[in-house]
Amino acid sequence: MFLFMKENKNYFNRRIDNELEVWMNEENHKPLLMRGARQVGKSSAVRNLGKKFKHFLEVNFEEDEETRGYFDGNLSPQQICEKISLKYSIPIIEGKTLLFFDEIQSCPRAISSLRFFYEKMPDLHVIAAGSLLEFALEDLPSFGVGRIDSMFMYPFSFYEFMNACGYSMLCEAVQKTSLDNPLDEVLHNKTLEILRAFLILGGMPEVVANYANGKDMYQCQRVLDNLVNSLRSDFAKYKQRVPTLQISTAFKAVTEQIGSKFVYSNSQDYNLRQVKEAVELLVMAGLVIPVVHTSANGIPLGAQVNLRKQKMLVLDTGILQRLLGLKLVDILVSKDFDFINKGNIAELYVGLELIKATSFYEMAQLYYWQREKRNAHAEIDYVLQKNYDIIPLEVKSGKQGRMQSLHLFLKEKDLPFGYRTSLENYAEYGKVKVIPLYAVAELLK
Repeated sequence: MFLFMKENKNYFNRRIDNELEVWMNEENHKPLLMRGARQVGKSSAVRNLGKKFKHFLEVNFEEDEETRGYFDGNLSPQQICEKISLKYSIPIIEGKTLLFFDEIQSCPRAISSLRFFYEKMPDLHVIAAGSLLEFALEDLPSFGVGRIDSMFMYPFSFYEFMNACGYSMLCEAVQKTSLDNPLDEVLHNKTLEILRAFLILGGMPEVVANYANGKDMYQCQRVLDNLVNSLRSDFAKYKQRVPTLQISTAFKAVTEQIGSKFVYSNSQDYNLRQVKEAVELLVMAGLVIPVVHTSANGIPLGAQVNLRKQKMLVLDTGILQRLLGLKLVDILVSKDFDFINKGNIAELYVGLELIKATSFYEMAQLYYWQREKRNAHAEIDYVLQKNYDIIPLEVKSGKQGRMQSLHLFLKEKDLPFGYRTSLENYAEYGKVKVIPLYAVAELLK
């Protein structure tokens, strides 16, 4: 039985809200770019921040073609603000107004203007966001290095999902858990049931809002289907020179190979170069997240990567299960977690949670380790770097699992311990520490 919450149509708080307030209060703040895939909540987070200012002015360049013309000539921020202020009848005052440029990719000159806001109007709070923003930035390689900050945003994390659904106290308790302080079995099982819903629904804000506001699971599935169709329709906007079918084929290949080293040549319709080009565009759009092989012989992990060996993740577990065509009725009547074995949803969930737990100011990178020797194959799903420590992490979808690869890795790298994450509560087996799937974000704290 899935757990439904009382109606709450307000904005659901996100972890990034605190970071945005820190930016707002900084004396020497820079114009801010909100980056991430479309429909992950960037605009909503900025509008929520706007409530803390005396004035909030939002310009949507996709809808407002006239305002785009204000950036055709002189990029003087004072002149631009004067025109925009008069048009919208909202004062733009340094220290009192939050100026929000949404869908800024539709006006590249506005992106170029951000550096001048930092130089000429440093006390004005300016935020820009947009879908497919990375494609516009690619054409402006030096648009504002050192003069503009970026924050990277993703769908709801499991903790954010719990808070949105009315489980704030339980979420707080989960964040205090440890090997010495696990949840009791009743709360452990309740948290697993909430996790089960999250794995099916994912963290796209519109889906989370529907679930949190008491809509049924089937309505959430319709929302997910609409999101998938919307994301696919964007393929035509990626690059004019790349056919939409080529990108769709690459996206399908990614969904089918999650959890395995991605093989570009698996496509029968396109050659390696064409598939690679399409996957790179999907990564730029934020729909696909690479996990890069590292030899993990020392810190930093990123200095020992092999880019020819990568696994690929899809942005969201809910989107993946719709792309895979999993039958909702089978999942709903099931009393176990067997469905997460399909499409390696558990491994996907863990990778996404690790990314969502990192700093907003950096584009997170995930790593894995693999040894491909005859009769001696071994793989660690994720290799983490915490300060100066290397932390190997194996993902198991059930409550038990063999750990040969983890033990081999610990011995080969001479590490004191490693982690396994699964449906099991906290436990310890020799050099292997077990952490519940719902608390995997605690590894980075």
